Amino acid sequence: MFSRALLLGSLLSASLVAGQGVGSYQTETHPKLTWSQCSGTGGTSCKSVSGEVVIDANWRWLHVKGDYKNCYDGNKWDSTNCADNSKCASNCVVEGADYSATYGITTSSNALTLKFVTKGSYSTNIGSRTYLMKDSSSYQMFNLVGNEFTFDVDVSKLPCGLNGALYFVVMDAKGQGTPGAKYGTGYCDGQCPRDLKFINGKANAEGWKPSSNDQNAGVGAKGSCCAEMDVWEANSVSTALTPHSCSPVTFSECQGENCGGTYSETRYAGPCDPNGCDFNPYRLGVTDFYGKGKTVDTSKKFTVVTQFIGSGSNLSEIKRYYVQDGKVIENPQPKTAGITGNSITQDWCDAENKANKEDVYPFKDHGGLANMGQGMAKGMVLVMSLWDDHYANMLWLDSTYPTDKDASFPGAARGDCATSSGVPADLESKEASSQVIYSNIKFGPVGSTFKQP
Repeated sequence: MFSRALLLGSLLSASLVAGQGVGSYQTETHPKLTWSQCSGTGGTSCKSVSGEVVIDANWRWLHVKGDYKNCYDGNKWDSTNCADNSKCASNCVVEGADYSATYGITTSSNALTLKFVTKGSYSTNIGSRTYLMKDSSSYQMFNLVGNEFTFDVDVSKLPCGLNGALYFVVMDAKGQGTPGAKYGTGYCDGQCPRDLKFINGKANAEGWKPSSNDQNAGVGAKGSCCAEMDVWEANSVSTALTPHSCSPVTFSECQGENCGGTYSETRYAGPCDPNGCDFNPYRLGVTDFYGKGKTVDTSKKFTVVTQFIGSGSNLSEIKRYYVQDGKVIENPQPKTAGITGNSITQDWCDAENKANKEDVYPFKDHGGLANMGQGMAKGMVLVMSLWDDHYANMLWLDSTYPTDKDASFPGAARGDCATSSGVPADLESKEASSQVIYSNIKFGPVGSTFKQP
């Protein structure tokens, strides 16, 4: 995906980030979320699993030990307490989260609701990134190869420019550094994000450049890379299923422009594939498949099934089904000349790259589907998020992108949103009530979570 820059307002005039120590002003209590482990066939043998949800450490309030003084304020680090990375890690502590009141994150049985704008007593929060946990101190790990992942989603209140994203990344089960998974540490993805305030337990303050259009974000000298499987990036207009290969597949730390991805001027210089091999029905010429009133009607809830065909670490194919109103709907056959088949294989990705006349192919350069399977075998963490895009206004998902290309150029049209849409300032003021609901998560061997046609 192109960007994961998520805007967050201040809590007691503070921005929220991760640190090595833990403060004592707010108890950390994770919302509970159940999901199902399935076996057998047809979704008839599924057992409920008790899980928890944690918010990413980058959102949390970071302050001086024993003091309310902010270590990171607006989009800048405190020049005294965070004069360098070492001082920042030793001087600052991270706080627990008030999930509902501050972040707009609530759970009810097997459903997780993420609100776009939440106005609390001391803050205005925009967007969130959460992880499914096995217990209070460990992320739930998934090996997707040979299995299928199913969930229900309601994107009816997600307009142009927003992204309700559910995806997997090769994170460490314990959170890669202190204070660990309990506080949502350890994030990495295929963009090698440099907007993280702490990476591998160490501050990213040195060389930090505040964002020119995001009052709470910036870019540091370090980035955090790993393979990423975007099962679901979507709003009510467009959706994309996208693997992002990476070498190595597990966490690695990058430096400056060598990180590549969204956060660097040299997009393809890093160890990961920032573009991905995406299956977006609209981009493939099937403009009547997904959206309000279309074949998959986004005005109401539906089920998303993703199958990862293969065994061990050998991933050969990714298949997609939808279920709505009792009807099973397969991914459509592409209408783009030169692309055949409605599932992702390495040959399919090769054909898409050629048909769209792309002059770079980072997905294949970093190992493609074979590499993706190796990442899955390492174990992946489930991420559920809602965000707006300060880099490209989400036009890469739901509009014509790049904007200087004609919509008739292969692969340029990704949705029917205007190229002027998706501006974060507009969304945050006019679409504040937007939200996404993920529910009824099921996981098990291929064919175990739903009844195939």
